[in-house]
Amino acid sequence: MTPAAERITSPAAERTTSPAELDAIAERARRASAALVGTPAAARARWLSAAADDLDAAADELVELADRETSLGRPRLPGELARTTAQLRLFAEAILEGSYIEATIDHADPAAVPPHGDLRRMLRPLGPVGVFGASNFPFAFSIAGGDTASALAAGCPVIVKAHPAHPLLSHRTAEIVDAALTAARAPAGTFAMIEGRDAGTALVTHPAVRAIGFTGSLHGGRALFDLAAGRPDPIPFYGELSALNPVLITSAALEARAAELAEGLVGSFTLGAGQFCTKPGVVLVPRASGFADRVGAVLGAGANASADASTSAGPRMLSAAIASGYGDGVQALTAHPSVRVVAGGAAQASAAAADGRASVALFETAAATVLADPDALLVECFGPAALVIEYDDRAQALAVLGAIGGSLTATLHAEPGEPVDDVVAAMTAIAGRVLFAGWPTGVAVTWSQQHGGPWPATTSIHTSVGVTALRRFLRPVAYQDAPDPLLPPELREANPLGIPRRVDGALTLD
Repeated sequence: MTPAAERITSPAAERTTSPAELDAIAERARRASAALVGTPAAARARWLSAAADDLDAAADELVELADRETSLGRPRLPGELARTTAQLRLFAEAILEGSYIEATIDHADPAAVPPHGDLRRMLRPLGPVGVFGASNFPFAFSIAGGDTASALAAGCPVIVKAHPAHPLLSHRTAEIVDAALTAARAPAGTFAMIEGRDAGTALVTHPAVRAIGFTGSLHGGRALFDLAAGRPDPIPFYGELSALNPVLITSAALEARAAELAEGLVGSFTLGAGQFCTKPGVVLVPRASGFADRVGAVLGAGANASADASTSAGPRMLSAAIASGYGDGVQALTAHPSVRVVAGGAAQASAAAADGRASVALFETAAATVLADPDALLVECFGPAALVIEYDDRAQALAVLGAIGGSLTATLHAEPGEPVDDVVAAMTAIAGRVLFAGWPTGVAVTWSQQHGGPWPATTSIHTSVGVTALRRFLRPVAYQDAPDPLLPPELREANPLGIPRRVDGALTLD
């Protein structure tokens, strides 16, 4: 792989799609949308599979470009590309299976209370979707990532705004996807890429765009969310924004496997320089457990944690802005009078951030301190930092969980037989995915996955990973007393597509 020091920039990083170009792209997407509504799932499945095949065929080239711009290296980048193409193929399989469309039929029933005619309901595509690529996943949440894949699978044209952290990779990925879709005979305008901050803002407010998928910062996402809501015709904004992803460890779990837990935590919160949306940012442990020092000892055994602050040692972060923001976050925690610095700290973080790198930081404080000053302490620090919070009793731990609010994940480490129903309930209230043992970094792409959570984790009740990510870009339509030939094939009486349907209240698998 290319050394981090040889990362490149490109004039493409400074290019902005003009308003006239965006208008032309949006008009093509609008025309494509009319064609896509009636396109069979089999055709859309072919498009997704073709894009996956062509991306896989260009894997060596794409991984090299990604490493030159992000320094994420191996095995991360090949694995992420494989995850991305597998995701495209999973969506292709899902739309062929057909249950995602939620086809529902209630035959006319004059004896019902109240009586009703023939009603048939299914999900239909929203229309053109704007997607914002993320910096921390140059494949899986970028040009051909989950938002793009799920919108295309739903039958929506996609206009994706490239992230400036990897412009060359974005251009090449877009070329491959566009060529694959064209060769597979997708309508012109089904896919396009734009660039630039101003173009991204205009994308959210463009009248042809019917929904937005976004992964990024809380500040940037909230600004775009407000734009989407403030349009004359407000549209859905599906944003993934910020998460602390709390972990709670019980006394029994520490007694049974403290060393294992310390190693696991370090591996999770430092993975990818802490630039995962599911990074565990706060860890609740019993008071006087000594867990923070145990974790600090694990960090001290690593080369990155023991590096002199005056050097540029440590993993390179995805952008100078992210490195600077991380340094500011570490500075704020270091300066708090009731927070103990266990490893790293402001000096190390500042020295590393000046070179665009990350320095691992670990902090410790008391639950009472957190509850007294949650706005200062319960803030995401995007990078390899974690805050250990010592709680006095179960009630105090539950209060901290409540103060944390919405997260993508919440993780419980307990021993078999422990009475932890109250903890599980508290975690279920604030997180989209609740883990029992294990660590939250790493998100499987499956039918059952939920990658989302209450605000500020996301702006949506839907997932952005897994098959049901499709649901974000679909809307329900019911047909009443429609002649059979005028119905979509999914709702015709003979079920010509052979898809699962609910008929008169009973689920049928044809």
